[in-house]
Amino acid sequence: MGLYLEAMSVIIPFDNSYARLPGSFYTVQPPEPVRAPRLIAFNDDLARLLGIAPGEAQEMAEIFAGNRVPEGASPLAQLYSGHQFGQYNPQLGDGRAILLGETVGTDGKRRDIQLKGSGRTPYSRMGDGRAWLGPVLREYVVSEAMHALGIPTTRALAAVETGEMVIREGRLPGAVLTRVAASHLRVGTFQVFAARGDTRSLKQLTDYAIARHYPDAEGPMGLLRAVRDAQARLIAAWMSVGFIHGVMNTDNCAISGETIDYGPCAFMDTYHPDTVFSSIDQMGRYAYSNQPGIVVWNLAQLATALIRQLDDPEGAVAEATEIVHAMPALIEAAWAERFRAKLGLRSAREGDVALITDLLARMAVGGADFTNTFRALAEGTARDQFTDPVAFDAWAEGWQARLATEPDPEATMRAANPAIIPRNHRVEEMIAAAVAGDYAPFHRLNAVLARPFDDQPEARDLTAPPLPHEVVQATFCGT
Repeated sequence: MGLYLEAMSVIIPFDNSYARLPGSFYTVQPPEPVRAPRLIAFNDDLARLLGIAPGEAQEMAEIFAGNRVPEGASPLAQLYSGHQFGQYNPQLGDGRAILLGETVGTDGKRRDIQLKGSGRTPYSRMGDGRAWLGPVLREYVVSEAMHALGIPTTRALAAVETGEMVIREGRLPGAVLTRVAASHLRVGTFQVFAARGDTRSLKQLTDYAIARHYPDAEGPMGLLRAVRDAQARLIAAWMSVGFIHGVMNTDNCAISGETIDYGPCAFMDTYHPDTVFSSIDQMGRYAYSNQPGIVVWNLAQLATALIRQLDDPEGAVAEATEIVHAMPALIEAAWAERFRAKLGLRSAREGDVALITDLLARMAVGGADFTNTFRALAEGTARDQFTDPVAFDAWAEGWQARLATEPDPEATMRAANPAIIPRNHRVEEMIAAAVAGDYAPFHRLNAVLARPFDDQPEARDLTAPPLPHEVVQATFCGT
């Protein structure tokens, strides 16, 4: 069971830039070995992009469970802090994750490879550093589905059973997820050095982030603008597919503009702007409709951290304020562009936003399924999604008049509106089956969700909203 390093047939072309930063940024630590690793899934397409040459299944299970450290890896746990539900926690960090290292893929892009659920670190606090099977499979399925939807996201490279049990609400099977990200730099990574008054580390981090993610950005305020723009586009994309992150703390907000840290996340079934699934979000801080405002708040925390490194921080406040205050309009513009396409509209005209919001209001009152209603617009059956179809008919008259001015609106709608999403009840069914030893639903979900915009008659059961007894009321982060 001991951890060891040796040359193996699995080849990962590591080039670890983060590990070359000063030791104040992380703690060097290998993952903790597990009892009996067994490979559940390996993402061959992503491996090819990363330039990874896979080996036989058991060898990969050993590596992606943390029992073997592959040649060239520089395992470490990253330091960060963050606001959790609005309250600042001065030290968080990777409490159950180890960054193995980075690769530069066949597309020339640098990415992190991280083990999640790999054991205790100095940042674990009272946690066991482990993950149980359910959240690992949820993140694998949902992150790969988001990628297929064209939404910036971390991705899943591998999932491994550990052969050990973890204690949550009971004894549950353990697992480790191998996650791939443009980086794991978070708003909280900047906050921890700003809070400590460590301006030297803050400047080094800023320079590193600019070089890695936004090489055209000029200085801290240039970085702030770039993060703002990326996050504005990301939130609009989330909203367009009915995605609810669940825990938009600053330590879960990646400066790369990727979706990161899938915990109690979910996709809406019946549309309502106040929808919340996260079991820990008792006050609805991170409800669907609150996500645009929360990301602006998060950006303000990044701005507060970044200006601490400047020689004239007070003078930078005005510029930072202007950058942050411009974000709501950027989100609204990106949102309008996404939702226009969902209605089959390529051009922008006055009255479009009112047309979109009118439909959404009617959907909320009419109990309409978010995904299926928009998909049905192209098929002429959207009225069937409403408890009172007359409400849809009254809206559709103006929409049809607007469509008459657009070229090939059906194609526009089909490209913008997925036919299938990871439905909460199907994800829960998949997890229950896996806990019982049946991974067929997991593999089926991954295969179907890889083509979200295609009509797949054989997967019609996966497109149906939940029956009343199937509705998932709450989702959990798994820690």
